[in-house]
Amino acid sequence: MNQTIRIKLSVMMFLEFFIWGAWFVTLGTFLTYNLSASGPQSAAAFSTQSFGAIIAPFIIGLIADRYFNAEKILGILHLVGALLMYLMFTSTDFAGFYPYVLGYMIVYMPTLALVNSVSFNQMKDPEKEFSTIRVWGTIGWIVAGLAISFIFHWDSEAGRTTGLLKNTFLMACIASLILGLFSFMLPATPPKVDKNEKVKISDLLGFEALALLKNKNFLIFFLSSILICIPLAFYYQNTNLFLSSIGLENPTGKMTIGQISEVLFMLMLPIFFKRFGVKMTILVGMLAWVLRYVFFAYGNAGDLTFMLILGIALHGVCYDFFFVSGQIYTNSKAGEKYKSAAQGLITLATYGVGMLIGFYVAGIVTDAYKLSDTENDWKSIWLIPAGIAAVVTILFIIFFKNEEKVTANKIVSEKVVSEV
Repeated sequence: MNQTIRIKLSVMMFLEFFIWGAWFVTLGTFLTYNLSASGPQSAAAFSTQSFGAIIAPFIIGLIADRYFNAEKILGILHLVGALLMYLMFTSTDFAGFYPYVLGYMIVYMPTLALVNSVSFNQMKDPEKEFSTIRVWGTIGWIVAGLAISFIFHWDSEAGRTTGLLKNTFLMACIASLILGLFSFMLPATPPKVDKNEKVKISDLLGFEALALLKNKNFLIFFLSSILICIPLAFYYQNTNLFLSSIGLENPTGKMTIGQISEVLFMLMLPIFFKRFGVKMTILVGMLAWVLRYVFFAYGNAGDLTFMLILGIALHGVCYDFFFVSGQIYTNSKAGEKYKSAAQGLITLATYGVGMLIGFYVAGIVTDAYKLSDTENDWKSIWLIPAGIAAVVTILFIIFFKNEEKVTANKIVSEKVVSEV
């Protein structure tokens, strides 16, 4: 891969995740302060991510893989996304806002697979090359958060109360427009599948891998993956709103500590996974969810700020040690025949079904402990996902039996590379 292509792919990844980080992190705060959204309404807005994740395989499998170059589909989707993002920026009530955010997530979620497709198509050795490209996506998300907090101060108290927080959508709109146009300058990535080849919906959704559920351990892991997404949804939906409402300065910028942590713990994952095995690795990830929400429940923006920072920093353990190690475990159980189907199934179960349930539950709980339009009983709210994570952890300990450690270096390294 020559330097020009490397730079183009890095810019693509940077913008792809800059766009997402530019508005999604502060969405809950915006909905509460600017649109006076209720808990269920916020849940509905966040749930659009799940609908996008469910629909994405159809867009990729039925259109992008068969009829058009991936970079052209990427460009069109981001141009449409820029328009929808601008309409979100101009919305003044939730009823007007919701159709646009739903439409946006339906066109954005497929782009996550498309940027990977464009990247892999240019690589002779993805195992070595992809991480140096994908890391720019994480940097893009971090830069977006730092810009919101430390450059524009849109998430400050003044920014929230004067409506400046809606500018996050305008920033994402501009970035989406740039990436949309830039995509047409990316290296050509033609379809890989014959357009006349018969497609099965079951293949797109990974249903072929349902046979893996006959294995008791995989069934327990599968159900745990869905259930642990309930506390995960609380983090995405409520954390920025929580930090903002209790008076923590520069909350969006401080939340980027979670992405930094994610990169660091990703590097530790192969060592931990091979040394302690799948059960212990996943168990540590689950326990981190419990600890994180206890920190949030009892921390504050004063003398206990360190508890909030630790809770954010645990994001790397929470995500990497459960979700990424779970993908490695799925990969090892599926075998060559069902490898892609198994990953599709676990993605549908977590980001589709699990997160959909999680956002719904988080919305109901948040509304139940609402003290005023902008105040909540956060201690009670955070103890609920902590309790859910604790129950899932206990059930996992009881029913998931120890297995031989996964020692295939190639499986581990490939999965880590694909996630960094």
